[in-house]
Amino acid sequence: MKRLLTSATALIILAAPVSAFADNRHDDHRDDHHPGPAMMMKGPSHNWKKGGRIERNDWNRGTRVDYRRYHLSAPPRGYEWRRVDNNYVLAAAATGLIAGLVIAGSN
Repeated sequence: MKRLLTSATALIILAAPVSAFADNRHDDHRDDHHPGPAMMMKGPSHNWKKGGRIERNDWNRGTRVDYRRYHLSAPPRGYEWRRVDNNYVLAAAATGLIAGLVIAGSN
């Protein structure tokens, strides 16, 4: 009798964690962190900051802008302003070192 009670207790203890996993619902998507439509429309995310570097493909995608027309500061020698994804980046043409940024605001 003692052996039967010990076996039954061990079975209950071992079966308890299994029953917790059996109740897991596979169609529960509350933990899915996919961006909604508003997040998808924002465009590329950049980690640009003063003192950082702009990637060469972003630099090449950008268009050179006339700083006077957009009321930007005059770039130092070897630097130029580029408009990339509606943001203005002042960076060294040779190295991509960022000296200034004007980030477009969200609408």
